[in-house]
Amino acid sequence: MNARLDLMASPVAARTMKHLIAAGKALADSTLPFATQELVKLRASQINGCIDMHTKDAAAAGETAVRLHLVAAWREATVFTDAERAALELTEQGTRIADAAGGVTDEAWANAAKHYDEEQLAALVCTIAVINAFNRGNVMIQQPAGNYQPGQFA
Repeated sequence: MNARLDLMASPVAARTMKHLIAAGKALADSTLPFATQELVKLRASQINGCIDMHTKDAAAAGETAVRLHLVAAWREATVFTDAERAALELTEQGTRIADAAGGVTDEAWANAAKHYDEEQLAALVCTIAVINAFNRGNVMIQQPAGNYQPGQFA
């Protein structure tokens, strides 16, 4: 299977992707815990059907196999902190905006705000937005999974 389009071969797409990659690097340097960033990226990617990169990156960064396998069932799992659960809920609601007439609920936002300061909330929102942009692009062009190597776009 081949992708419909090589984004890096298109001048406009390559410039755009470089900015998205730079945004991801800026977020990696934020005060939002790195483990939370990886869990958020993985959960949004699971919802969007685009998990190859984020599973591998999280594992390479030291995330445990148990937690990686349980991200999809985070509500029932006992391996996530309350803060991580709040971030995962915000991720699901922010990723599935079209599924809810009101978007992200006040309850989900308030719960996240109990665990993260304004700078971390900003990083959380931006992480969710950036990963969804990447995922949607990959889904549209039918980017095949399996060949990604951890740190490939670092």
